[in-house]
Amino acid sequence: MSQSGSQAAAFFRDVRQSRVVWLVRGDEGSPTHLSADGARSLPFWSTSARARRAAKIWGRGLRVGSMPLDTWCEHVLPDAARDGLVIGVNCVGDG
Repeated sequence: MSQSGSQAAAFFRDVRQSRVVWLVRGDEGSPTHLSADGARSLPFWSTSARARRAAKIWGRGLRVGSMPLDTWCEHVLPDAARDGLVIGVNCVGDG
């Protein structure tokens, strides 16, 4: 399994159990990442520890937050799709 595949599997396993999705935010909102193919992704994590690690790596005064899985599914995912954003899960590295 690829690293992205294993990260996705961990995300869905953890979130199914906890019913919580984690994010990082700054004063200007949540950071996005522009991939080589021009797709902009919006990252989320399955645990607070994973989100804290990303906030530390990315810096820029990012704070960790959470939301119920139902809110993520009912509001965030449709809004992201409408805005043309791809969802990134358990993102690692320097994003």
